[in-house]
Amino acid sequence: MSNQVIEIETFIRFLQVEKNVSQHTVYNYKKDIEHFSFFMKQHSIISYAAVSYAFVRLYLTELYANNYKRKTIARKISCMRSFYKFLMTEERITENPFALASTPKQETRLPTFLYEDEIKKLFSVSDLTTPLGQRNQALLELLYGTGIRVSECCNLKIQDVDFQIGTILVLGKGRKERYIPVGSYALDALYTYINDGRKKLQNSDQEQLGVFLNYRGQPLSRSGVRKILEDIVGKAAATYHISPHVLRHTFATHMLNEGADMRSVQELLGHSHLSSTQVYTHVTKEHLKHVYNNFHPRA
Repeated sequence: MSNQVIEIETFIRFLQVEKNVSQHTVYNYKKDIEHFSFFMKQHSIISYAAVSYAFVRLYLTELYANNYKRKTIARKISCMRSFYKFLMTEERITENPFALASTPKQETRLPTFLYEDEIKKLFSVSDLTTPLGQRNQALLELLYGTGIRVSECCNLKIQDVDFQIGTILVLGKGRKERYIPVGSYALDALYTYINDGRKKLQNSDQEQLGVFLNYRGQPLSRSGVRKILEDIVGKAAATYHISPHVLRHTFATHMLNEGADMRSVQELLGHSHLSSTQVYTHVTKEHLKHVYNNFHPRA
């Protein structure tokens, strides 16, 4: 086994054990390091210690030339900077050639969200007499009513739902837990689904702990959630696109539009930094402009 492979595997174990990062992050970091390692091999560089800042600039020039998105390039720089910092801590190298690499300025794109009349249409299409209809309604109500991520929704267990006090326990990024209040509409939809539809979907040969199941009685996947939302939009004869993240954006935007303070919304969304939540203030300003332009006689 080569030194490079050993160093990558040691770093990955460090991320999993010491930093407790998500599997998604581990996968991306490993992929980014291997991509850089392949670039090193193409230029006959056999060790991470032999990499210079000039070579890092050559690598970044290659990324831009191949039309990588700014967000992807920023992630690759962050990954390699962390990797080299780890190698320095382990005394395998003496310098971090990525320390001076500048992160590209990110494009400011406002999150997509739905207006209240648009989302109301989606709640009227599921057949609540069927197990799948009950599941779809509960899924839609929960995603919009709590703003949780699709991964958090798929990982939600029966024991994480507390109907008595109206909360769910969510395992978020970095395996951080948080309690989120659930509104009456979502609680009612969840109660109906769990006590009726889910029991009919449950495979008697293999008991599942997850709240949301597919038609085979297996845990619902993230791609499965997206497909369900697409089907709901189709039944509502809507022309807009929807995804679990659009519902998360919609939750945050509606909360701020109704006067919720940003710190509370940050806590509910599970954002580590307030800057991640602040983007929704731009959305609310756009909403106010939209209302003004549509209703003021001299707009």
